[in-house]
Amino acid sequence: MTPTETIRVLICDDQALVRAGFRMILEIEPDLHVVGEAVDGEDAVSKVAELAPDVVLMDVRMPGVDGIAATGRLLAEPGCTARVVMLTTFDMDEYVYEALRAGASGFLLKDIRAELLVAGIRAVHSGESLLAPAVTRRMIESFLGRAHTPATGAASRLAALTQREREVLQLIARGLTNGEIASELFVSETTVKTHVGRILSKLGLRDRVQAVILAYETGAV
Repeated sequence: MTPTETIRVLICDDQALVRAGFRMILEIEPDLHVVGEAVDGEDAVSKVAELAPDVVLMDVRMPGVDGIAATGRLLAEPGCTARVVMLTTFDMDEYVYEALRAGASGFLLKDIRAELLVAGIRAVHSGESLLAPAVTRRMIESFLGRAHTPATGAASRLAALTQREREVLQLIARGLTNGEIASELFVSETTVKTHVGRILSKLGLRDRVQAVILAYETGAV
């Protein structure tokens, strides 16, 4: 991200005080600009189309269309480039899983410290995910590791990958960071970043969170 680049943020929560609190935190940052607020999932879908934010802070639980359904709808829209960070007051695995399946790039609790929220938005905007390795492993193993059978023909999705790219995908799915993958494979972190970029491009994935899910669903891990 260049010093002059501004990250456009949409805040979606049914509680006015929560929206105001997040706005206060974000607007003091020179590179973050709150372009609008949405009061529920339906409103969020409309506002994303209207305002074209880079990052959406999306509450999970809202009346009517909830955050997970809204995320699936807006990310299914052609041309949508927004990245979604799910927000909740509950650290519950089923919400993590469903949010990521819907296409979210991260998952944060509402009581997160201000500096971590800001750092998280910047990270997601740059293409990273907001899940610590331990959370990634726990969530994926819990929901995809139990009696999971790879879908018919799923392995064909991975046919475009080289052997090294498959190895990198497996390590991503284990929750390793780029630095840890570099150490595991005895290559530079720059080389790992290149492999990750190629994996996402070849498989048509938005970010490494989707790569983790795909790796388990196709039986690569």
